[in-house]
Amino acid sequence: MLASKILIVDDDIHIAELIDLYLTKEGYETKQAHGGKEALQLFSSFAPHLVLLDIMLPEIDGYDICKEIRKISNIPIIMLTAKGETFDKVLGLELGADDYVVKPFEPKELIARVKAVLRRYDSKEKNNKKIVVPNLTIDLSDYSVTYHGKKMELPPKELELLYFLASNPNQVFTRDQLLDRIWGYDYIGDTRTVDVHIKRIREKLNKKETWSIKTVWGVGYKFENI
Repeated sequence: MLASKILIVDDDIHIAELIDLYLTKEGYETKQAHGGKEALQLFSSFAPHLVLLDIMLPEIDGYDICKEIRKISNIPIIMLTAKGETFDKVLGLELGADDYVVKPFEPKELIARVKAVLRRYDSKEKNNKKIVVPNLTIDLSDYSVTYHGKKMELPPKELELLYFLASNPNQVFTRDQLLDRIWGYDYIGDTRTVDVHIKRIREKLNKKETWSIKTVWGVGYKFENI
């Protein structure tokens, strides 16, 4: 099973390193960002499963980063705030944050919060295996695809790839990330595998829609849902 990936966003490098140390010890894969722009860039390239997000950041604050992430993804966000800062808990939660932790915090408490939020998210995802967009329904519970009212025959990997992209609308994934998520880290093959599967999916879902699988040249693919 692949380790969950966590993006740590904090302009205090010492705090970010400390969080990184404890998360790594727990088996999580981590990356750090120390400013708002870097955080959004890493969110796109790293594709984390959870974001630890400080509020007071240079360039773009945590509230605005939270809003930007929520436009394209529903992954868990835990807000971090210093004890002396004015933190509007209601505002943070209304913007889409899943939890918050006040600094200074006990590392064990932070780890417990991370695990609890990921458990809730995983449980919610497992209970919601159907994605519906105009003229298309992808149901992972019975591996079925319905397109313009007709059942489509898609091999498992094509269906899983389509489901993954559609469940993360407007988010760009590299070919390596898609290989990792769909085929697994131990898959022996090259990135052309992704290209071939995308080509086959497009051939089957070939009508003009408000959504599409877009090629982002030099990067990878995204499910664009207008």
